[in-house]
Amino acid sequence: MKTIPRPRPGDYPAYHGAYLLAAQGEDLAAAFQHATEQEKNIRGMVPDDRWEYRYAPGKWTTKEVFQHIIDTERVFAYRALCIARNERADLPGMDEDAYQAEARTGKRDIADIMRELQAVRRSTVELFNGLDAEALGRSGTANGKHVTVPALGWIIAGHSEHHLRIIRERYLT
Repeated sequence: MKTIPRPRPGDYPAYHGAYLLAAQGEDLAAAFQHATEQEKNIRGMVPDDRWEYRYAPGKWTTKEVFQHIIDTERVFAYRALCIARNERADLPGMDEDAYQAEARTGKRDIADIMRELQAVRRSTVELFNGLDAEALGRSGTANGKHVTVPALGWIIAGHSEHHLRIIRERYLT
């Protein structure tokens, strides 16, 4: 993957700053690689009886957290594609709880979910690999907020790292 450095403040909504801090590495390829490795590591740490575990009432199960990572990556990659292709419309927001309610994750096998996560990540990496400097230099609006194409990639990687930290801290203790 080409070198895509960390975005600067102002390239992304301030509320995504925590995701940028959670992303590892100095270029986007390293951030995606680290997140992918951590996803595999966490999968190996979760005992079979913890996939349906909720650390508190109303919280997602461990399996649902992984489904959320997948859904969010797809939405943010779509946003990156749209903006890279010079879409001028404000892209819609995402109600993560509504998405989760319709995902029916409890009916799925964890191996299927992890296979889907790997496929989505490969697709995301290929999307960013295929963007030229002009496309990577674009910005647009999503959910009413300014964001650049590279920032969306970094948000994807950091979003995964953020949720993996939550799994380690709240689901595996």
